Amino acid sequence: MPNPANSIARFFQFSRYGTDWQTETLAGITTFMTMGYILAVNPDILSNGIFLAEPGDLFAEIAIATALSAAIATLFMGIVAKYPFALAPGMGLNAFFAFSVTLGMGIDWRVVLAAVFLEGVIFILLTWANLRRWIIDAIPGCLRSATATGIGLFLAYIALSRSPEDGGAGIILDDANTLTRLGDFSQPETLLAVIGILLTGAFVARRVTGALLWGILATAVLAWIAGVTPAPTQLFALPELPKDLWGQAFVGFSRLGTVSLSQFLSVLFALLFVDLFDTVGTLAGVSLQAGYLDRRGELPRANQAFMADAVGTTVGAILGTSTVTTYIESAAGVAVGGRTGFASVVTAALFALSVFFIPLLAAIPPFATAPALLVVGVLMTQNVRSIRWDDPAESIPSFLTIFVMPLSFSIADGLAVGFISYPLMKAFQGKFRETSIASWILAAAFLLKFTLDARGAL
Repeated sequence: MPNPANSIARFFQFSRYGTDWQTETLAGITTFMTMGYILAVNPDILSNGIFLAEPGDLFAEIAIATALSAAIATLFMGIVAKYPFALAPGMGLNAFFAFSVTLGMGIDWRVVLAAVFLEGVIFILLTWANLRRWIIDAIPGCLRSATATGIGLFLAYIALSRSPEDGGAGIILDDANTLTRLGDFSQPETLLAVIGILLTGAFVARRVTGALLWGILATAVLAWIAGVTPAPTQLFALPELPKDLWGQAFVGFSRLGTVSLSQFLSVLFALLFVDLFDTVGTLAGVSLQAGYLDRRGELPRANQAFMADAVGTTVGAILGTSTVTTYIESAAGVAVGGRTGFASVVTAALFALSVFFIPLLAAIPPFATAPALLVVGVLMTQNVRSIRWDDPAESIPSFLTIFVMPLSFSIADGLAVGFISYPLMKAFQGKFRETSIASWILAAAFLLKFTLDARGAL
């Protein structure tokens, strides 16, 4: 009778990659620890836009959706693509969902879930038809980097700017005279958020595994000890069926009549664009570290890896969460020796088990996630280095994209400004032929959106 352990080792090709059970298991645990913060941060962010009567009343259901979508997508990555990459609802995209679309545009969250579901289906079709690479080549590299950087600043702004009354850190507040100002550091939430930022920064500087997760937990524990927020009465419990959230994406399709077609397409395009390049950038970076890229710099089984985030996004929308994407934190597992999909299987199992710890996650105050959001913002702004700042045709559109995203509180508007200005700057330089047809089409589409918006047609 064949040994199951040997069969699994052969399936994941342990001998080919020079790895073993212990190494792969440790890698899977390490990856989970480094990205486990999403279990608290994602429900905290989405609760601002997804709720029944008041923000936060669906926190537990969103947490379950977060854990299960991450588990399913990561398991798909491990078994089908056989890479040690983990997936979960993407940072930035969850903020776009909650703050830009549901709060900013006033679109029903069920309709936005429908857009996320449709995004996943489109990506499944594009991946199946091998068109994702063609789309990637059509988009200027500087705008890809600017988008990631702008989202980083957007996340940092969200982390610092929500008031203590709304559960935020209150480090940056509204001001009638100067628009914004520093908050009141005598407020316990604000003071604890600052302490949390310092602690998290120290963990990151010391390269502590799971630094962001430990930063969240440390800030929450301090808040519980100080009596600023109630401590959890229990650490784990059997999860309840999230009846108010699952399947609401399909309900959203029945409510498409509440929004204009241009609004829906604008949201859909922003989701598609950000997810596309977030996944591509992450896969390229982690694959380079792991030594997966071939002589042409391409990733073997790339379509299977792309399919993992497409399937994850589709399933995640049904469960009730925002776009699922590959996480750069997977590099932590690769750094300790993870080389096969078994590491992802371990990470997926841990995400699935986390649904039993919803009481602990629900007791973490929103301001305790501010340090993690801020550090994620810092990491995402590193992309600014690849922009050619000495070329005005790149620097001006890139700067506008980065600048407009946080200040307009809209990823979509930042993308629009960048895509409109890029081909125009190239044309002003006399380099009309260097811009693709796709760039001009996108610019015209976004310009039409702004025109209709200004005339009140949207």
